[in-house]
Amino acid sequence: MTSPRAFYSPLIALIAAAVLATSLAPAAACTRALYVAKDGTVIAGRSMDWGEDLKSNMWVLPRGMKRDGMGGKNSIAWESKYGSLIVSGYDIGTSEGMNEKGLVVNMLALAESDYGTPAEGAKVISMSTWAQYVLDNHASVSEAVADLRRENFRVQTLVLPTGRPANMHLALSDATGDSAVLEYVKGKLVIHHGKQYKVMTNSPTYDQQLSIMEYWKEAGGLNKSLPGTSRAADRFVRTSYLLDAVPSEAAPKYLTGAPQQKFQFQAAMAVLSLMRSVGTPLGFSNEEQPWVSSTVWRTVSDSTNRVVMFDSALTPATFWVRLDDLDLKPGAPVKKLELVGGKSYSGDAKDKFVEANLFTFADLRDLYETPKK
Repeated sequence: MTSPRAFYSPLIALIAAAVLATSLAPAAACTRALYVAKDGTVIAGRSMDWGEDLKSNMWVLPRGMKRDGMGGKNSIAWESKYGSLIVSGYDIGTSEGMNEKGLVVNMLALAESDYGTPAEGAKVISMSTWAQYVLDNHASVSEAVADLRRENFRVQTLVLPTGRPANMHLALSDATGDSAVLEYVKGKLVIHHGKQYKVMTNSPTYDQQLSIMEYWKEAGGLNKSLPGTSRAADRFVRTSYLLDAVPSEAAPKYLTGAPQQKFQFQAAMAVLSLMRSVGTPLGFSNEEQPWVSSTVWRTVSDSTNRVVMFDSALTPATFWVRLDDLDLKPGAPVKKLELVGGKSYSGDAKDKFVEANLFTFADLRDLYETPKK
């Protein structure tokens, strides 16, 4: 009979490798969790962990906008089929958002990303527009995955204002509870598609994250103890455990305190509390762990009711926006909710948006990140 020590040795080695990989990652980290209730309510929660103020704003983008993938002469171009509500990063790209069909995208850092070099004349798209392309063109995860699997273009990354490459992977979810994680590994697009892929953090690559999770299940750690650091692999395990522990139906002891005593509000706050519990305190700094970053904001995106809640770690208020309250018709104006500079909102923020010129998505120019040899 194989001894437990022999069984776990490869997994322990894998965890050690994951810890090393995470320790070499840039100072950016995030967590995404997909909650699916018994009544079919689907909510994606995410924390944005970053090494500084990301200078994010929220934008309303109507249907019918002509978009350029910002990839130069070989860039793809399209016209948006669906309107969306997005959160920008540095106002140079879409970091996440929801479209009018309830499709949600969340971009998270992945240091191991390797986008490869496109063939001569091949179509490309800038990292700054990758998430927006998905929101603009697809009504569901399965539709987006089918399109992206064809690889009609290749994502190419660029350098952020921090001086670091925008090495990211992308999570998708929709109102059916479907989910997908997309990564570029060793120059190839890797897609994990299925409702079981509910949690995503950062390093290492997703297949290794899943293996680490299996180790903790087999070791009994989920019932006895949980890894407690802010490293990505530890957050993956802890978030998975807590997500399973969150009630998937109305909890009478708490429902009486929810607005209108409705489950949709209890569920949204349960997801927000989960994201808060796996965050990293503001201003956290450890010279021995430079890859761990403070949580600067969180979102809770309810695909069922098409509501996005925004929770800043920098201001003392939380607000929400219903996509059904927004004008997303072709020709409608782009609108902006300014968050930069400590702007604070509370409650329903639909009337706080103002007409604005959309930011310019960052183009590739000469900012290609050199692929690893």
